[in-house]
Amino acid sequence: MNIAFFLLPKHEVVCVSNQSTLRQTLERMEYHRYTSVPIINDEGEYVGTVTEGDLLWHMKNSNGDITFETASLFLLSEVPLNKKIKAVRIDSNMEDLVKLAKVQNFVPVVDDRQRFIGIVRRSQIIEYCEQFMTKAMDA
Repeated sequence: MNIAFFLLPKHEVVCVSNQSTLRQTLERMEYHRYTSVPIINDEGEYVGTVTEGDLLWHMKNSNGDITFETASLFLLSEVPLNKKIKAVRIDSNMEDLVKLAKVQNFVPVVDDRQRFIGIVRRSQIIEYCEQFMTKAMDA
């Protein structure tokens, strides 16, 4: 099965720029009620995924320098990412996708130039596997 079949395209994905401020990132995540979002650089490349935990630990470890009120003074690019959310290339196989979906809520998808083109949600992968298993059991 082609990964493109499951792709939620970039224009439908909530992303942040690595030049976003912490406050912009927090507000965007809160508004959409997401616990993690992909980070894209100015060239459109996927650079990682920021989680609520990354932001909270960074603020906690700032010794009080970062508060919600001052969060607009700090860039997302300064936040260490604690989880390595891996991307797959659009020409990857389903096995690669399933392996990553075991440990990630979504799998970022990039093209051959590492440009971010969208995500595949874990729920879509589970639905695919369910249909695959159902067909195998009916055969």
